[in-house]
Amino acid sequence: MFRFVQHQSDLADVLSLMDQYPIYGLDTEFIKVDTLWPKLGVFQINIAEQIFLLDGTTLDLTELWDKIFQAKLNIFHACGEDIDLIYHYAQKKQLDNVFDTQVGLSFLGHGLQISYQNALKLFLDIEIDKDQTRSDWLARPLTAQQLSYAANDVFYLMKLADKIKQDLISKQLYDFVLEDCTNLTREIASETPLKDLYLDVGNYRHSRRQLMQLQQLSVWREQMVKALNQPRSFILKNSTMIDLVEKNPRNQFQLSQVKDIRPNIIREHGKTILDLLKFLPDAEYWPLRMARPIRHSSQDVGSKVNLLLQQVSDDITVPKEVLLRKKWLNAIYQHVVFHGDEQDLPDYLLGWRYELLTKPLVEILHADENYLSTQMQVAE
Repeated sequence: MFRFVQHQSDLADVLSLMDQYPIYGLDTEFIKVDTLWPKLGVFQINIAEQIFLLDGTTLDLTELWDKIFQAKLNIFHACGEDIDLIYHYAQKKQLDNVFDTQVGLSFLGHGLQISYQNALKLFLDIEIDKDQTRSDWLARPLTAQQLSYAANDVFYLMKLADKIKQDLISKQLYDFVLEDCTNLTREIASETPLKDLYLDVGNYRHSRRQLMQLQQLSVWREQMVKALNQPRSFILKNSTMIDLVEKNPRNQFQLSQVKDIRPNIIREHGKTILDLLKFLPDAEYWPLRMARPIRHSSQDVGSKVNLLLQQVSDDITVPKEVLLRKKWLNAIYQHVVFHGDEQDLPDYLLGWRYELLTKPLVEILHADENYLSTQMQVAE
């Protein structure tokens, strides 16, 4: 049913088969509990219905990564963490040859996060166990149960993908899905500039001073996690950073009252954190206030947005939650408020959605621009 490859000499057979059949079903098993970067335990690959489990702790997979980048198509289910791992180990980006069955299923009305287990039951009437999800994939030897679990994750993947592809083609949605998969892999490949990291933490309620503090904290945290290879939450959680700028502690005792801050962080980095909060550039260099969420637009505009979404959803039979995510709508909203460049909108909004959705949404929000702008005029 599968072959567990642990020796470098045995990898040659796998690489040769990959050359003959350049469409692969892929999955990974890894550990990422106390590190920023994942540690690969097993890499699973389905090549023409032959299943190989590659030992991530012993093999040099450099040639494998190259073939994945050159493949005709790489098939995953819920590829986010797998792609991130591949980028890390391959030390290159980006994959533009991906079909994610979870993304395909979302277009068919099965929600944004249907599990592989539920997808197999729904489309192929196959049941698999998921009891090894939390296994230690770095331990050796792996158990028979672990190996079987890992093999199942790609054993049925090609059949599932074929069924989903047929359904998408019949609805003329397959090309839309492939484009969204490419946008997803590009999104995973993109690294937020250090100066913009605070945008994922702050919100419209924060003053320019607080946003400057968040910017400094975010840059420092990112430098720390990469130097130490630790999760961001091990240094400062986002909620901790928000509490820091809202309480603005002035000494170690006040710092210890901040939400979820770790004692070792106070002990080792307390002075640095207090300095980052205290010593700021001149006010002219502080970030601008952030736009309020789209829900703060006028009621009339909210109704028009919902009506447009429903019309497009009905026309092309794509669920509304797939058509437009909240963060994309907010991106359009901020684009209008700040008179941004259209090319800076998320890639998702510039492809097949552009004529159908993006342009009409920009027009609707422009009609409400005076109201939107007044929402930004909040006193410091």
